[in-house]
Amino acid sequence: MRSASTALRQGGPALSGPTAHAIAALTADRGLLARTSTADRVADVLRTRIAEGALKPGTRLSEASISAVLGVSRNTLREAFRLLVQEHLLAHEMNRGVAVRELTAADVADVFRARRALEGAGLRNAAAASPELRTAVQEAVAAGERAAGAREWSAVATADLHFHRALAELAGSVRVDEFMRRLLAELRLAFHVMPSLSEFHEPYLRRNRVIADLLAAGDVVAAERELADYLDTAERQITDRMREVDP
Repeated sequence: MRSASTALRQGGPALSGPTAHAIAALTADRGLLARTSTADRVADVLRTRIAEGALKPGTRLSEASISAVLGVSRNTLREAFRLLVQEHLLAHEMNRGVAVRELTAADVADVFRARRALEGAGLRNAAAASPELRTAVQEAVAAGERAAGAREWSAVATADLHFHRALAELAGSVRVDEFMRRLLAELRLAFHVMPSLSEFHEPYLRRNRVIADLLAAGDVVAAERELADYLDTAERQITDRMREVDP
C-alpha cells in the first residue's frame, strides 16, 4: 500500500479533505483549546480524532481550514503537524501539504512488535495493578460489547483500542501509557484497509472477553498465551489484506 506521501510524490489520486463528521468533531474540540493552546494540545486533538477513526488515511489536512476550525494560528498548527509526522500519523511533502498516513505492511509489523512488548508488560504486572486499572480492562470490553449490540462497528473498533491501551496501563507506567496511546492511533489507520469492520472486529471482541476473564480469574499465564496468539492472528490478517490491496 502506498503511503500518502508516496501518492503525492508520484502524482496519485487527489486526496480528499476531512469528512463533514470529522469537521464537526474538530469543531466540538475547539472548546478544549484556549487561546494559549500549545502545539502539543492541538496534536493531541488530531491524534484522538485519528485514533477514533474520524480522520481516515489519505485525508488531506489544509492549514487554512483546520486552523480556522480549531481556532489556532497556522504556526501552532504547523508545529502540531510536525509532531504527528514524527509519530508516523501524518505524511508531509514539501510544497504539497500534509495528509493522514496510509500504513504499509512493514509499519503494521513494527506496530505489533511494540504492542507485544507493552501489552505483555501490562499483563505481567496485572496482579500489582490498582483496582481502577483492572476495572478499566473490564469496562473497555463491556463498551465494545454494547457497541456491537448496537451494530456500531466504528465504536467497536474504538473500544478495542481502549481495551488494549488498558492492558498496557496495567504496567503502571505513565510513559508506557503515552507511547501506547500514540501507537494505537497509528494502528487505527490500519483498520481502514479491512473491507468489513464487523467481520474483522467481532471475533476479536469475543477474544477480548476471554483475556479479560482470564485476568479477573488471576490466570496471567493463560492471558499472556491468548494475547500472543491474538496479536499474531491480527497482524497476519491485516498485512495479508494490505498485500491483496497493493501487492
